[in-house]
Amino acid sequence: MKILKVTLHLIEQPLLSPFTTSLATVNRRESILVEISGDKGHIGWGEVVAFSSPWYTEETIKTCWHIMEDFLIPLVLNQQITHPTELTTLFSSIKRHNMAKAGIETACWDLFAKEEGIPLSKAIGGSRVKIEAGVVVSLTTIDQMLFKIEEHLNQGYKRIKIKISPGKEYQIVKRIFDEFPNIPLMVDANSAYQLKDIHHLQALDEFGLMMIEQPLGYDDIIDHAILQKELQTPICLDESIVTYEDARKAIELGSCRIMNIKVGRVGGLTEAIKIHNLCLQHNIPVWVGGMLETGISRAHNIHLASLSNFTIPGDISASSRYWKQDIIIPEVQVEKGNISVPETRGIGFEVNVERIQAITKEQRIYT
Repeated sequence: MKILKVTLHLIEQPLLSPFTTSLATVNRRESILVEISGDKGHIGWGEVVAFSSPWYTEETIKTCWHIMEDFLIPLVLNQQITHPTELTTLFSSIKRHNMAKAGIETACWDLFAKEEGIPLSKAIGGSRVKIEAGVVVSLTTIDQMLFKIEEHLNQGYKRIKIKISPGKEYQIVKRIFDEFPNIPLMVDANSAYQLKDIHHLQALDEFGLMMIEQPLGYDDIIDHAILQKELQTPICLDESIVTYEDARKAIELGSCRIMNIKVGRVGGLTEAIKIHNLCLQHNIPVWVGGMLETGISRAHNIHLASLSNFTIPGDISASSRYWKQDIIIPEVQVEKGNISVPETRGIGFEVNVERIQAITKEQRIYT
């Protein structure tokens, strides 16, 4: 495939309700949509999932725009690319900036699958025709969280994740299990704890949680290995896993028993697949993490989750979970707790150009 044009769309839209973690509250979501035009008349779509401020990683919407415009787009524009996996080598001279890389790389995967006339799931080696859907409940009052949990369980979601912070976790989790004794529940700390807080986390062992996600430092692997030895509950690493090498070292150290894979965090689908395969070899189950993304990234996540070792329901919910109107047609829907993997070529969804135009703050075309 030859890339003739790259268009960046900076969009912004409000969430249906604020999303709160131990680190930040998000009310409005900026995103960069990456549109790539090939020489065979097809268009590939990707998305930059960085936030407007650097609370999740060091990347932001502004830094990603800069890196793409000044470094990454010149590397791909008017280039003949045989396969999307080549972008890993092509981008290797640019250190980190994974979310910027993933925006372009995922668009190339979509373009490649469309030119091949196959669904993205088939292009990456996926086999599932349906995936199980999970959902996240943000950190608010316990009554509001219980209301949301009941709503999501009634909608059929296969797994509930809640956000926690030190000193509040036990009471919240206990109330949830008092109300819903058989709930498939996991908790996400977003690096809010330290080893000195171990007693808070050990207290959660009695509930039989699916996992505790990223309890310690966002860049830590060593202390998580120490903590995992003291917990019955599996630790899941998220922010700590930025590369294949991070995943390899975490497995060798025993830092976790489960791993979260986010396409944007690891730099694209190619690295995500490598991490998936490594975890499969070591019997470490994985699941797809979410980033309050639009339907474009949601579509990529659905296809990724069709790989065999994604055995835990991911943060892949319906479009209506976050948006009054998504930017894809049809919107993502959850039926009896499952999402169908599209069977048409590429990501399998049409992009709603009119909706994108209505929420675009800036657009730039590169040829």
